[in-house]
Amino acid sequence: MTIPTADEALELLQQGHQRIRDGQARGAGRVGSRKEELIGRQEPFAIVLSCSDSRVPTEILFDTRFGDVFVIRVAGNVANPSSIASVEYAVQYIGTKLIVVMAHQNCGAVDAAIDGSDAGKNLNTLLSYIKPAMDPPGADADEIARRNARNSAERLISESDIIRNATENGGVKIVTAFFHFDDGAVEFDC
Repeated sequence: MTIPTADEALELLQQGHQRIRDGQARGAGRVGSRKEELIGRQEPFAIVLSCSDSRVPTEILFDTRFGDVFVIRVAGNVANPSSIASVEYAVQYIGTKLIVVMAHQNCGAVDAAIDGSDAGKNLNTLLSYIKPAMDPPGADADEIARRNARNSAERLISESDIIRNATENGGVKIVTAFFHFDDGAVEFDC
């Protein structure tokens, strides 16, 4: 399989999500013969940086097959050094052209950042990536989650020469998305 362009990959994700919404899912995560096909290689058509929330099953939301999506999950879908390095790997060594940063409704990591309590060294570090999305003040948690996704997308470019060069010269595209629990919809470019 040839890895699709960023626009083709986005269309594949949108089509998969529409199948889920229409009750026409093909069976997300299907393994079948794909396991044997992919023993020695990866060919994910999209990279998705999403929250580790158990209610945000990326492969299921987009009705993808085994090996179709390179998923990085971290609380609050933050672009920290480890998640940025994972995206860099998929861009540089696999050649994947689409990066999606997906936030979601009712994000616990966003709520923890808003709470502002001392959460210990490691969690405080993670939450520090979300806090810039709280400015300007007054937004609700879902708007902060959307801002955080946009900030993470920007951080992928500002903190990675590999990703920045790929977006400027290599046909790589970064989009944000927001998953709504209440109606099950994924909204792109949140």
